[in-house]
Parts: sequence; C-alpha cells; structure tokens
Amino acid sequence: MTDQSTGEVRGIRNDAVTAWLADHIEGVQPPFEFELIVGGHSNLTYRVTDSAGRKVVLRRPPLGAVLATAHDMGREHKIISGVGRTSVPVPEALGLCSDDAVNDAPFYVMDFVEGHVLDTAATTAKVLPDPGDRAALGRSVIETLAALHAVDPDAVGLGDLGRKEAYLDRQLKRWRGQWEKSKTRELPAMEESYELLLAAKPEQKYTGIVHGDYRLGNMLSGRDGTVQAVLDWELCTLGDTLADVGYVMNNWAQPDDPKTDETAVSPTVVGGFPTRAEFIEAYSKATGHEVTNVDYYRSFQYWRLAAIVEGVMARYLKGVMGNDADTGVFKTRIDSLAGAALQLVRSLG
Repeated sequence: MTDQSTGEVRGIRNDAVTAWLADHIEGVQPPFEFELIVGGHSNLTYRVTDSAGRKVVLRRPPLGAVLATAHDMGREHKIISGVGRTSVPVPEALGLCSDDAVNDAPFYVMDFVEGHVLDTAATTAKVLPDPGDRAALGRSVIETLAALHAVDPDAVGLGDLGRKEAYLDRQLKRWRGQWEKSKTRELPAMEESYELLLAAKPEQKYTGIVHGDYRLGNMLSGRDGTVQAVLDWELCTLGDTLADVGYVMNNWAQPDDPKTDETAVSPTVVGGFPTRAEFIEAYSKATGHEVTNVDYYRSFQYWRLAAIVEGVMARYLKGVMGNDADTGVFKTRIDSLAGAALQLVRSLG
C-alpha cells in the first residue's frame, strides 16, 4: 500500500507524522518505518518502528469521506486511556493528534503489545497446539470480559461515553439507519429481523462498558494462554453488558456445532475451549449476573454485524479503505449473518 508517486505508505504523510512523533511520543527515535497492519476493515492501523527497533501503533480513520462519529480518534484514545487504568489488558495510550494538517485526519498512538491474533481455527491450532492452553485462554477471555463489565465508567473518566440506559433501542435505531445509508441492495432478512428484534426487546438488567466487538480476533493472545491486550474499541459504548456476551457467543463455535458459514469463521471450532454453556456459567459466576435471553442478544448481534459489514463493503466499493478486497466475500458474509439473525429471532418463544 505504498504510493508509487511519493514512496510513502498510503494514509501516512511521512515527514509531518515523523516530526509529530518525534515531538510528542517520549523515547522514539526517527527515522520511522510505517507498515499497514493487514486485517482491519474499519480504522486503519499501522505498525511504526523507530531507528532503534522500538515499535508503536498508529490508528487513523479510513481514507476519504467517512462518518466522523464512527471513526472518532479522540474517543477511541479516551477509551483505552480510561480502560488502561483498570485490570483489563489494553495497549498503553501514548498520544493523540487532533490536527488534520499533520496527516489529513486525526490519529492516535499506542504502545505495541506482543501477541497473536487468533482469527481462524488454523491460526489458533498453530499458536496453541495444546488443548490445555486453549482452555486456559478461554478462561482468560471470560475473566477479562467479567473484569470489563465490573468497571465503573464514572471512576475511569468514561461516564460521559454515552447514555447508559435504553441500549437496545439506541443500537437498533443506529444500525437500522446505518443499514439504510450504506446498503448496496435490498435484503429482506434484515428488514424482518429488525421488526422482530424490536418487538422482542428484553429489559436492560445490567449496565456498564460494552466493548461492542469482543472476540478472539480482536485480542492479542499469548502462547501461555492469556489475553495480552484487548483491541479495536471503536464500537465501545455504555449500555447493556449482555450484548457483549451475545456477540462473543456468535464467535465461540464448538467442534460439534453444525457446519455453517458462521461456525466456519470461528477460531474456537478447533476445540479445547470452554463450551458456550461453560462460558456463560463462568461469566455469570464471575459477575454475579444472571445471563438470560442469550439467543435474543445473539440474533441482535448477527443483525448488527451484518449492518456493520455492509458499511465496510460500501467503503471498499468507494475505494476509501486504502487497499482492495473481494467484495463478493463480504456480500456472502452479510447474507449469512442476516440469515443467522433471522433464524435465531424467529426461534424465540
């Protein structure tokens, strides 16, 4: 992703960003090497290596016109700064640049954390070949989520992150609106799921910090079976913490699950991890929360993720993501998510 005319990595104004880093990030030594970290489909993430070999990470919005509220670098920096004051493992926030003149858009810098992104079953089996280590990692994922949901947002400066009440109402409205703005075709499963989700909406019982994208693929895992850092906080807000439980359950497939498009993309299908039932039991014990209506939250999260991925596909089609992607794969994924959402919400009693 290097601009052939300038020799710069796309999305990075080398000279200006280098000067800003040298002035604002303690201990780094120019010149810097910038490398886009492949895998992100929303905000762009770069590994920055200084002349002494020290690494930090730079995050910026996608290239081109985007919704400011969906790619608010100041907000994301504030979140990891606040969560960083707790026992939840996150990279240390190092600096925020809100001056568009430096790099055409705001960006922030955080520490580089060593670890492995377990986004597929094959990667999980390679990094953690011992099922005992996978079981330990599963427990660490549960403990980390319970720790996050135990945080008092006001105590860490995040009390104004969003409204605490009516989470599902707000999310259903937001993502319905996003779907309407970004959809590339009509998808009846999305419309029917929305109406059924609205009608079956449960009462909010527990309130706290909601990560919004909590899954193994958004964590750095150690070979010792521990979560080293939780990443990608751009969808974080305040609200119904059971939403995170529903989300992670959708990405927590078991080896004996029916083979579907959704189980195929799960890193836990390799086996060795706690089952969904064991996950929920351990989370409930750690938080003291009664976990009910899980299938509702799972359906909601399938539907919400379909709307999110549709938006990502739309940005790729507009050429603002900095590189190319097979949008046909995105379309198949969106269809699968919408179908899974509808199947689950129809099954609710």
